[in-house]
Amino acid sequence: METITISRNELKKIIRKTFEDVLSDRKDLIGDAVVEAMEDIGLARAMEEGRTGEYIGVEKFKKKLDTRIKRSK
Repeated sequence: METITISRNELKKIIRKTFEDVLSDRKDLIGDAVVEAMEDIGLARAMEEGRTGEYIGVEKFKKKLDTRIKRSK
């Protein structure tokens, strides 16, 4: 096998071009990643806002959840 020497700038250009090609050919990957990241951020914020230190029983939680689901319809 032959050794190839490449400068740092040439390597950067090759990586950048490859990355651009992937982004333009597979836009769905970026879209999916952005949506997933936004969902994760939303869930984390909801968890932080909901963190009060107070806990309720399972039945009370289910009742509240059911009420909110019915309201949203």
